[in-house]
Amino acid sequence: MSRTVAVAVGLLADGAPHNTGPDFGKASPVGLLIIVLLMIGTFALIWSMNRHMKKLPERFDRTHPEPDQAADDSTVDEPADPAPDPKESRHDPGG
Repeated sequence: MSRTVAVAVGLLADGAPHNTGPDFGKASPVGLLIIVLLMIGTFALIWSMNRHMKKLPERFDRTHPEPDQAADDSTVDEPADPAPDPKESRHDPGG
């Protein structure tokens, strides 16, 4: 076992580093481009979100839903359906 480890270490230690040119380890312009594109995308998302937030009403009032009624017709207070009577249930749990 120790001979195998010694051979593996010897093979790894024999070769000189391959990427040792004058530009090795320096950032490329592609990285800068990616960062700039991410910043532009973030700015666009924040700008769009702010535009949508300005369209919302100042408050959502349940008693007077008129301001937000134009945007959503489902805010009308309708009476809730009464709870079903368990005696009238015809569900057969056994089968």
